Amino acid sequence: MSIPKVLCVGKAAQDVFLRDDEFDPKCEGDVCFTELPLGAKMDIDELIFATGGNATNVATTLSRQGLHAQYLWALGHDPASVASLTTLDEEGIDTSGAVQQASYAASYSTVLIALSGERTIMNYQGKLPSPEVVEKLLDSASVPDWVYPTSVGGLETLERVVLWAEKHGVKVMLNPAGSELKDPAKLRGLLESVEVLCLNKEEMQQLVEGDDLETLVRHGLHYCPVVIVSDGPRGVCASDGKTIVMAGMYEDVPVVDRTGAGDAFASGFLSQWLRGKSLKDSIVFGSANSTSVVGQIGAKAGILRTGVELHDMPLEEKPL
Repeated sequence: MSIPKVLCVGKAAQDVFLRDDEFDPKCEGDVCFTELPLGAKMDIDELIFATGGNATNVATTLSRQGLHAQYLWALGHDPASVASLTTLDEEGIDTSGAVQQASYAASYSTVLIALSGERTIMNYQGKLPSPEVVEKLLDSASVPDWVYPTSVGGLETLERVVLWAEKHGVKVMLNPAGSELKDPAKLRGLLESVEVLCLNKEEMQQLVEGDDLETLVRHGLHYCPVVIVSDGPRGVCASDGKTIVMAGMYEDVPVVDRTGAGDAFASGFLSQWLRGKSLKDSIVFGSANSTSVVGQIGAKAGILRTGVELHDMPLEEKPL
């Protein structure tokens, strides 16, 4: 059996993490915030540089699980772009589909982490390629088995990626982010070309009706063959149209940093699902991958490698 190829499309980022108890949230009623005194000079306990960006996080999981991960995007010569490509190369990810030109730049984020693991992110979006540029890059790329587009800068670019995949018989896993969720009606129109849809509860409620995870998943199956809806530490629900799985937390661990947890879950699921593993086993691995990631600072440090041993988790599976 040949090793499946997955093309990950989307922006890259340089993340700078500042961790200190000064960033612990202050709450007034239901509103919590990080308070920074204007004009103050603050000493920080911990400083960590790491690369991020949803597509690069996903590619890292796939590569560490022994799959052929490819990365496609337009980046610049700025330090964040260089750091991102260097990290991808070190992870054994195929970056031949990425181009570097001075007119582009990677994203840059400063992340203020409270000791609870909650964070405030100040993000510079970078200089992103146009939908036309992304389409040209796709047309010059080798055709993979799957494509995973995320944080591509908007629905127009996402639509071009999905339609390209449909044209070439490539399966799509979609975990849309940011501006890709701003027009739910248009996004719903793309779902008939999507094999696996993964969203959190609030995001899924923008696409279909439902107050609980199982209802949202059942309604989502009208659009996609496989639907996964998560609710943070409260667990996840998923279905492949045959069975439905309800799962809790993989393990109750201290949360150091939540950055990249969603990417780790979704890519962990895909790394098993595309190899023919069961819905249940794929959910378990995704949950384990996400749990490992939140135990370390940065989106990539905790991503699991092949051969890791997993334990059972709270999970119920029933016929749909």
